[in-house]
Amino acid sequence: MTPREVIKKALEEGRVKLLEHEAFDIAKYYGIPTPNAILVKSPDEAYKYADEVGYPMAAKIVSPDITHKSDVGGVKLFIKNREEAYKAVEEIFRNVSQNAPGAKIAGVIVYKMAPPGLETIIGGIRDHVFGPTVMFGLGGIFVEVMRDVSFRVYPVTFEDALEMIDEIKSSRILNGYRGQPPVDKHALADIIVKTSKLLAENEEIESIDLNPVIAYPQGAVAVDVRIIVKQQG
Repeated sequence: MTPREVIKKALEEGRVKLLEHEAFDIAKYYGIPTPNAILVKSPDEAYKYADEVGYPMAAKIVSPDITHKSDVGGVKLFIKNREEAYKAVEEIFRNVSQNAPGAKIAGVIVYKMAPPGLETIIGGIRDHVFGPTVMFGLGGIFVEVMRDVSFRVYPVTFEDALEMIDEIKSSRILNGYRGQPPVDKHALADIIVKTSKLLAENEEIESIDLNPVIAYPQGAVAVDVRIIVKQQG
């Protein structure tokens, strides 16, 4: 489905938060790197697609009614093979049926876990004055406590995005710190530009949160994508 079709479906169902697989699909449509992910509806499907997804694998319940997935036993990590994938999805469905019996279930999203790297955050909001606005910062304490972030208003060029990356106070960490290699700023800038375009071209999207975006010496990947939409008119 196109982003417009995904958003339309969510709004028709009365949802303002896109489900995980829907948000991944929209990010992929705009060329934003995300993990290889598939929504499965049964343990058999998890077994069937596990090798295609790759390992180590994560599995998470997908439900518009469940916010804290771990609290209901809806998360399994570090799955190593097809047999473990089958068992993990089977246990997730059983746990959720017991701990959240009234929840509507879309399925379980299975995806390859990203290797460790430098965690950053890229976000966007539709400001009522300035319009589509994107944000960049480092993850963890840098964004939560230090509020060390930068902003740009659409349209955002590749050069604008590189400036955003360099102007945060903690930017030297991106250049390599205490023996760590520099990260791929161009890959991060590319994601910033594409996030800005995604927000600008879909007026129903109120906000988007790519957190974390894990940066490597070569490339970067948005491990989690959250998109909030609103009814128009």
